Amino acid sequence: MSLTQTADQLIPELARYQQLLLRVGIAIGVVAFVGVFLEPVWFYQSYLMAYMLVLGATNGCLAFAMIHQLSGGAWGVVTRRIIGAATRVLPVLTVLFLPIVVGMPHLYEWTHTDTVTPDPVLSHKALYLNIPFFLVRAVIYFGIWNGMSFLLNKWSLEQDRTGDPALSRRMQALSGIGLVAYGLTTTFASFDWMMSLDPHWFSTIYGMLTMVGQGLTALAVVIIVLGWLSDREPLDTIVVPQHFHDLANLLLAFVMLWAYLAFSQYLIIYSGNLPEEITWYADRLHTSWRVIGLLLVVAHFAVPFALLLFRSLKRKPQLLVKIAIGILVMRVIDVFWLVAPHFHQERLAVGWLDLVMPLAMSSVWAGCFLAQLRGRAILPLHDPQFSEVVGQAVGDLGER
Repeated sequence: MSLTQTADQLIPELARYQQLLLRVGIAIGVVAFVGVFLEPVWFYQSYLMAYMLVLGATNGCLAFAMIHQLSGGAWGVVTRRIIGAATRVLPVLTVLFLPIVVGMPHLYEWTHTDTVTPDPVLSHKALYLNIPFFLVRAVIYFGIWNGMSFLLNKWSLEQDRTGDPALSRRMQALSGIGLVAYGLTTTFASFDWMMSLDPHWFSTIYGMLTMVGQGLTALAVVIIVLGWLSDREPLDTIVVPQHFHDLANLLLAFVMLWAYLAFSQYLIIYSGNLPEEITWYADRLHTSWRVIGLLLVVAHFAVPFALLLFRSLKRKPQLLVKIAIGILVMRVIDVFWLVAPHFHQERLAVGWLDLVMPLAMSSVWAGCFLAQLRGRAILPLHDPQFSEVVGQAVGDLGER
């Protein structure tokens, strides 16, 4: 069995899983579309939540692709194909943004002139928060993200064919600029698409919190997929516990960073005690929504933090995959916590669309992801660090 074979050739069942996921996702999506006519506001609220979740998985992988180009490490070599396949779903997500454009009047109060005109705060922000400029910024964001993804994947494929070392330097150069561009575009996109749901509220930490959330989502997806692939040839002899240990350390770091930023945002706003800032937390912590807040503290931070401190656990793929699945579930709940309370300020409200829409969007995303994973070699054989990965695998087998 050759490492130059495509994932399709090595794992024939990928095609079946891809078709199944796409069919299930589309079928559930058709059912969810009924919500446009029954409960349009709730439909677009749930759609935005589900969209931001899968966008986080894709853009988080884009960021990790650039981080690995700059920092190196065996973890990035064994996950290169997974990360690359996730980033190539971006064109699909670009199209799937269109329903949010259509649903803007249901999502954003600043799109209504009769609301903006008598409100001095919204009038002041109207130069930035207006529909034409919103759309122009969205085009810029997607243009930059798709451009970076296209170039990194194009050069990675050329590297597979030619082994030209100059391509690695080219990808590193792009990644240095690209990470800055990713940080800026993701920050402003989070302001536009999420924070402006309540245009009177603002937080300077919000963009960073969004990026860390995307990193957590991407890492969880990568660990789950790598755990599944590592049970199959030829990765069962290449991927070793040390690779999962490295990914688990990254996961732990992002769990801690997410908790630090979330608490910092709360502490700063609590200390300032300004009416325009505390409303956001009042809607979430002085109503039945506080249950979700407590759940995030326990299950999004405390539990995974405690588990990921154990070295033995981090080197066991089956256990680490379970932790990653738990974090992925909490990422859904966290995005729900960021979006839904704005539309249901008096009490915790979970509708059928809040359950169906993430399932539909995630299934479509996973189907597109598998489609992209199938067509390339399972490992980047001409990556400059590939010999380090093989050596690490041999060393780990020797220790056993």
